[in-house]
Amino acid sequence: MYRVKTFFLMTLLTVVFILLGGAIAGEGGLIIAFAVALLLNFIGYWKSDKIAIKMTRSRPLSESEAPELYAMVRKLTQNASMPMPKLYITPSSQPNAFATGRNPKNAAVAVTEGIVKMLDRRELEGVIAHELAHIKNYDTLISTFATVLAGALAFLARMGQFRLLFGGMRGGRDNSAAMVLQIVAIILAPIAAMLVRMAISRSREYLADATGARIAGTPDGLASALGKMSRAAERNPMRINEAASHMFIVNPIAGQRFSSLFSTHPPLEQRVARLRRLEDKRA
Repeated sequence: MYRVKTFFLMTLLTVVFILLGGAIAGEGGLIIAFAVALLLNFIGYWKSDKIAIKMTRSRPLSESEAPELYAMVRKLTQNASMPMPKLYITPSSQPNAFATGRNPKNAAVAVTEGIVKMLDRRELEGVIAHELAHIKNYDTLISTFATVLAGALAFLARMGQFRLLFGGMRGGRDNSAAMVLQIVAIILAPIAAMLVRMAISRSREYLADATGARIAGTPDGLASALGKMSRAAERNPMRINEAASHMFIVNPIAGQRFSSLFSTHPPLEQRVARLRRLEDKRA
């Protein structure tokens, strides 16, 4: 079921990209956008983990560096009946984490330097379980693909602006209606990229919270961790490409101006409330 949803979302994103490319640059833009979309699908599927790791400047984390973390992840992967992912460390004092990879056999989990220092074992287990849930639910593939496509949509908008300013309207498209359509498409491209990331991230975070709670055995650790991590992110925003912000468990740029208005993450209060209700059902 998750693979069907992933395929549907990738197809939808591809169609949006192609249509905007055609609206911005006409028939030539449609052809170019189609070719680029095919390339993005290929790159997004086979190179999604490498893209995410590079964008966040993460590096491989060896077992000798973090034996306790490796032991924790092994236990949780056994609980989830899934393979052991590769582990990475992200150079940031902000406590946060993300998962990436096209499937459970080719997956990675990255944690920041700050998360290991700030969270206790129970809270860290909750966070790791949440990231494993993303991998198990095949969220990581579509999340990274959305990151790639969001950057491509933003590039399309800039290309359209340049063409409009310096290239003008040519051929049969040289009319006011076509120019209006092009301007609208240029405006909509970055908005579409933002909405895509918001819709995908928000809908999948709730499911990952619930699945992660089952993997960890309790929702209490994740609920406690979310509060700590959110407050830390507001005080100390991460310096990161905004297109990759939706991959993290907590919005890493939460402290930046206007970030909450167009946040890719569900409201913290709602996530914690849902986890607390799960805890009440267990009691």
